Amino acid sequence: MTKERVVVAMSGGVDSSVTAALLKEQGYEVIGITMRLSEENRDYSADDRGCCSLKSVDDARHVAEILGIRHYVVDFQEIFQEKVIQYFIDSYVNCETPNPCIACNRYIKFDALMKKARSLGAFYLATGHYAQIEKHGVRYVLKKGCDAGKDQSYALYHLNQETLSHFLLPLGKYKKEATRELARQYNLPVAQKPDSQEICFIPNDDYKDYLKKRIPKALRPGNICLSDGTVVGHHEGLPFYTMGQRKGLGIAHDTPLYVIGLDKEKNTVIVGESSETYASELYADDMNWILSCSLDSSIEASAKIRYGKQEASARLYPMAHNAVRVVFSKPQRAITPGQSIVFYNEDIVIGGGIIRSVTQMEKG
Repeated sequence: MTKERVVVAMSGGVDSSVTAALLKEQGYEVIGITMRLSEENRDYSADDRGCCSLKSVDDARHVAEILGIRHYVVDFQEIFQEKVIQYFIDSYVNCETPNPCIACNRYIKFDALMKKARSLGAFYLATGHYAQIEKHGVRYVLKKGCDAGKDQSYALYHLNQETLSHFLLPLGKYKKEATRELARQYNLPVAQKPDSQEICFIPNDDYKDYLKKRIPKALRPGNICLSDGTVVGHHEGLPFYTMGQRKGLGIAHDTPLYVIGLDKEKNTVIVGESSETYASELYADDMNWILSCSLDSSIEASAKIRYGKQEASARLYPMAHNAVRVVFSKPQRAITPGQSIVFYNEDIVIGGGIIRSVTQMEKG
């Protein structure tokens, strides 16, 4: 007996292709959808690892033909421009470092695409993310994937209970090597396709050139200063710099210097010694809590301040306006406004939000 209908977000990569194959094998009625998001990096002859390239669309269509499933291409360019590209640009203008993949997950995959899936009569949406969903009592729980090196739970912290109840993650229990082996067993042509590493809408992964073309007025040259105001160099524009950066500063100094802050009002990049890149507290907002409806009292948790970063012990203090103050047991390096912070209880995602400000350590 055929199970429920499920829409699989097919990017043309090995992970989403195997996701579709596994679900079909499990008896689901599978529909593949490839999203048309941006025309800015769709050259067929370009590197095909981005999910927006024409080659990736063809790869997804070919896999769907092999699996014998329906496949559609949907145009989400307008909402992608508003929710991802404009957010990306605005973040840099506001001296924050954005995470466009998380924004895409939040507004495109699990909002616009989920709505499209329901309009096609699908009960579930599935993706190739390496994470797991379980039901504990009356609540759905998001957990890390079994492959620690590929775990993508960090990028899914914004999921709510309604979305989790209609979301499938078949790859959560697999390691990447096993996924590629499954692709070979299913005779999928993308079995050895490299993983996408770049931002899909940035040509040649050159975000500086992209910003020069999109927001030239925001790229005003200015001073690079020490925290005491001493000018030690000059910068090309604040969006080209991020917390903890050392390379590309063009500074000759007796000790290595790193970016420790961006002053939008003074159009200044602030630099300091390595010890000044560390901070023990941060403020985050736009919080989403998965284990409970809200954070009502302070708790201990493990906190991850960026994808690929090791978690660190911290205490969370709830604040007004859906915000939280985070105090780390040990100072953390290069905490970056604009990035997401995600909280864990062992392998379970508690929730997360956006870092807005950082309390720097004093020099020395």
